[in-house]
Amino acid sequence: MNILVTGSAGFIGANLVMRLLKDMTEGTIVGLDNLNNYYDVSLKEYRLHEIEKSVPSGKDSGRACTYQFVKGDLADKALIDRLFAEHKFDIVVNLAAQAGVRYSIENPDAYIQSNIIGFYNILEACRHYPVEHLVYASSSSVYGGNKKVPFSVDDRVDNPVSLYAATKKSNELFAHCYSKLYNIPTTGLRFFTVYGPAGRPDMAYFGFTNKLVKGETIQIFNYGNCRRDFTFVDDIVEGVVRVMNKAPERKTGEDGLPIPPYAIYNIGGGQPENLLDFVQILQEELVRAGVLPKDYDFEAHKKLVPMQPGDVPTTYADASALERDFGFVPKITLREGLRKFAEWYYEFYKKK
Repeated sequence: MNILVTGSAGFIGANLVMRLLKDMTEGTIVGLDNLNNYYDVSLKEYRLHEIEKSVPSGKDSGRACTYQFVKGDLADKALIDRLFAEHKFDIVVNLAAQAGVRYSIENPDAYIQSNIIGFYNILEACRHYPVEHLVYASSSSVYGGNKKVPFSVDDRVDNPVSLYAATKKSNELFAHCYSKLYNIPTTGLRFFTVYGPAGRPDMAYFGFTNKLVKGETIQIFNYGNCRRDFTFVDDIVEGVVRVMNKAPERKTGEDGLPIPPYAIYNIGGGQPENLLDFVQILQEELVRAGVLPKDYDFEAHKKLVPMQPGDVPTTYADASALERDFGFVPKITLREGLRKFAEWYYEFYKKK
């Protein structure tokens, strides 16, 4: 089995590669990442180092799984085509993307290059070098300002409130088109607020921690009346692995043409948390891990502010389809997950 994981130095990508290296007994994993400076590159380098430590050594008898990292960009069509031609990938997991809702307002070009042109290049490569399954990252942001909760994959998602969300919805449309025209099995995964150790610093739990450590004030949007369906990264990876190994079935319709082997799933914790409760748990775990002193004055460092452009008040996944088709239910509670993050943060930043 030859597998391509794009965004392999990213948060989800790196954790997925390490899981595959642990599980696979043979085959090749190719990781692709451009290591851009959207956030601290040292975090990406740390993840790559953790991957290298996971690569089976000669002592692992019966393990013939190999790993190769390629520094490159999804928008580089020649590079993508060369990788597909060389490795004849069986499964492609496209996690590379320009992430972030607010950043898409400031720097839209990055989203078009990575999320539109880059994804098109992946689809074209899957067309010309056929794969068994293309799994790609979508996002809960496609639900936009939908009032009905929990969000279901059967809901209409025609009203994005950020360019990031629009690019993710475009990915789903592109994938459906290529599934129909070229009979490529594709599965899109709408991730809900992924968090955990060595995560993205632009996410609330990480950004809040950085500010609190510096003695700065954290801003809690919508005056604390936001709810987020937090999903621990290990749960996300478990879901991705299960989906990878079960591609949508290729079928022929009455007209003799392919019925698109296409699927979309939510992956979320299924338990939205109020932001104020989330901040309370986070501060307790930061104190417990020694990241912050026991006498830290949290009230003096919190400020309730209005909703920001591009944000939504609630994310809440109806992940029943994932449970039905793959028997998968997220298991890590918010407190467990934030405890793991706080302990990692102490080791990575505070011990130095």
